[in-house]
Amino acid sequence: MMLDQDIFEKGVRRIGAEQELCLVDQNFRPSCNALEVLDHLKDRHFTTELALFNLEINLDPLELNNDCFSQIDQELTQLIAKGDAVANKIDQNKIILTGILPTLRKRDMVFKNITPYPRYKVLNKILKYIRGDDFMLKIKGVDELILNHKSILFEACNTSFQLHLQIPIDEIVDKYNWAQAIAGPVLSIAANSPLLLGRELWSETRIALFQQSVDLRNRSYLLREQKPRVSFGSNWIKDSVIELYQDDIVRYTPLLTTDFKEDAVAKLNRGEIPKLEAIGVHNGTIYRWNRLCYGQTKGIPHMRIENRYIPSGPSVKDEVANAMFWVGLMEGMPEKYKKLDQLIPFNEVKGNFVNAARTGINTFFNWFGKGISAKRLILTELLPIAYNGLVKCQIDLKDIHFYLDIIEKRAETRYTGAQWIRYSNSALKKKMTKDIANATLTAHMYKNQKSGKPIHEWKIAKDNHVLNLDVGLTKLEKFMTTEVFVVNENDLVELVAKIMEWRNIHHIPVVDDKNRLTGLITKTNILAIQGQDTNIIVAKDIMVKKIITVDSETSIEEANSIMLEQKIGCLPILERGDLVGIVTKRDLDKLLYT
Repeated sequence: MMLDQDIFEKGVRRIGAEQELCLVDQNFRPSCNALEVLDHLKDRHFTTELALFNLEINLDPLELNNDCFSQIDQELTQLIAKGDAVANKIDQNKIILTGILPTLRKRDMVFKNITPYPRYKVLNKILKYIRGDDFMLKIKGVDELILNHKSILFEACNTSFQLHLQIPIDEIVDKYNWAQAIAGPVLSIAANSPLLLGRELWSETRIALFQQSVDLRNRSYLLREQKPRVSFGSNWIKDSVIELYQDDIVRYTPLLTTDFKEDAVAKLNRGEIPKLEAIGVHNGTIYRWNRLCYGQTKGIPHMRIENRYIPSGPSVKDEVANAMFWVGLMEGMPEKYKKLDQLIPFNEVKGNFVNAARTGINTFFNWFGKGISAKRLILTELLPIAYNGLVKCQIDLKDIHFYLDIIEKRAETRYTGAQWIRYSNSALKKKMTKDIANATLTAHMYKNQKSGKPIHEWKIAKDNHVLNLDVGLTKLEKFMTTEVFVVNENDLVELVAKIMEWRNIHHIPVVDDKNRLTGLITKTNILAIQGQDTNIIVAKDIMVKKIITVDSETSIEEANSIMLEQKIGCLPILERGDLVGIVTKRDLDKLLYT
């Protein structure tokens, strides 16, 4: 009815943004002090997120003209600096911009770390009820991650820089379809999330992680080919944006409700503008990567597209450049790309998006009948379109050249946030343990973000001079090796020896059929039986049965003292009798003396 009556706002375009942030402690691990930080900030721009180690900044909407992008840069920089200063006064906490925080661990994804507000707890309860079992993640990239989890908190691993662009109603169908078409290329140049729980996965792992972390489809849903609540979409819009809302109502069960006090139709018939609360609540639990939103400004209704796939970071300058690139492309859409449903199959565009999430700047796209690399597509076709769109909106030329130059430099060098993280992670792991490398990587991020430099000016992180830890007092839980290779007590010693040789390890725990720790085999034990028939000797025949163990609360200094006094080379780490990690003398030497 509102569309038929043509009552939506005309003649003005606005942009807005939501900045999601990670909160870390002095060791660059997740800090759950978000509510305390908010209480001290007392700033309406800041709000909660799903996890207690996340915050969100809501920027003031601006009209799309003149210096709006440098205004976003300035406002965002000031707010982040303000938040960081307040966080520093609370246990030396810090604010980080990153798509996925490198120091997150599975143990951080527990229910107690959900922000204790009804909306978050109810959503978690409902999703678990519908699924009927734990959630599962399965993502394969360079490494592979497969695990079960018991809450939706893995969604909180994702931190984004979400953009809003108000679109006139007479352009909304073509512009929404165009937003879908350009999503893959924009994502490829903005990718910044290759690591999750220490594993190298997709260039933009958030795309796979978010879909799976809130996927409520149980077996019966999957058999009926029910679509996930996080999706790219399933088809073009043909005639009206109403098609999107109809699709959402048909496909997805409402998850949340509230006390709806307005009769929208009656209100409209009285000449008033309804808030459409019900569709707003429903829309808020369906996570399209390009989401259509209804809103009002001073009582006048409008429609906008919310871009949800751009990651947080690497720097404020990079985020504003991503925003300008996307907005320029949207506003500069060439006439030839109208009626996209007649020009290109939807699945090609959807495939481009998934491929961009996987391979980032190295993606090869299907682009309207031709194959083309991300670098070439961005440099030869998309940047000129973006430039024209920004000029049409009367954006300051100085700002256009400054921020689009950041995109151009990234494309020319194929050097995005995802690439910097990959290269730095590889260099750091050669010199230190995986957990110290993750913390050092995050410390380098923080230092570079504070400098204000965009990613193409960041040097590869190769050392740990930026990580100032009182390592001796640090608990083992922060830096123990959790990827523990074990053998069964009935495994042949020949197999045990091969595992130790192949993995270059000098100690291997032995477990029974119930996965309980029963012994330890060292290289010395293997050498002691050389010349014997190893085809008849099993692990329990040669293992050390009297094992010294510690828990994860033991300090590094204390663990080092135990090893020196007992003249042992490793300590298995137990929690409530379960083996959760291991630390070796070699690991501690790296921590204490590197």
